[in-house]
Amino acid sequence: MSYRRITDTWNLARSKVKFFGVYPSGFLSIARALLGVNCTDRVPHVCSGKVREYPYEGFGPNDVTFDLDAALTPDIVGDANELADYECSLERYPDIKAILADPPYSEDGADNYSPSRRKFPNVNTIIRNAIEVLPPGGKVGVLPLHWPRYPKDKAKQVALAGVYVGNGDVGRTYAVFEKIA
Repeated sequence: MSYRRITDTWNLARSKVKFFGVYPSGFLSIARALLGVNCTDRVPHVCSGKVREYPYEGFGPNDVTFDLDAALTPDIVGDANELADYECSLERYPDIKAILADPPYSEDGADNYSPSRRKFPNVNTIIRNAIEVLPPGGKVGVLPLHWPRYPKDKAKQVALAGVYVGNGDVGRTYAVFEKIA
């Protein structure tokens, strides 16, 4: 059976939330659709920052936040680089079908967050850890600056989109991977 990867470019408006690295306007609802989850499905937001303050649709009533910075009062205080932190979170929330991650885009960019964020989360590690804990068919979506790597023996890529918020701004890549084994 063959499948067609979803590829696209999204030109979205800047967010109205004053937080470095916040999602562009309208991003979360589109990202969630590509994860194949509805608004009531529970989705952990890894490197969640202030996603609860996102003023547009896309953050579901059952979603959970996962962040290293306890000052942001995430549901799960955890390190995105550590598989054990994902495993602990899924013990609390076993009905997870998808994970969405928005790590800092660079080590320099991570300096814009609180000092506890200085342990730079590696996007390829985030994908590998998420795929490890998801059930077969579960998806992980990530929004880094580059096209990330994934464990090809355990997942397939199902979507790839360039994300821009304005002429002259740095673009990001939204990639979705599905667990196959």
